[in-house]
Amino acid sequence: MTLEEVQKKLESGIEQSEVTMEGDGCNCSAVIVSPLFEGLSLLQRQRAVLAVVKEEIKSGELHALSVKTFTPEER
Repeated sequence: MTLEEVQKKLESGIEQSEVTMEGDGCNCSAVIVSPLFEGLSLLQRQRAVLAVVKEEIKSGELHALSVKTFTPEER
């Protein structure tokens, strides 16, 4: 899975998000900014992001994803 594919999947799965990716296709990190994270704990934010790519992680297509999440105000 390429970085672009992961980015598109995250952007389509998390409304109003801005996603920045680093790394290679199977081991990557994402910085995600979305107003949907407002009022959520860090754990809730992580779970919301990982739910979007759950199948890719389960299949091994995406090996590891490190996530940092922010609201637009936190940026």
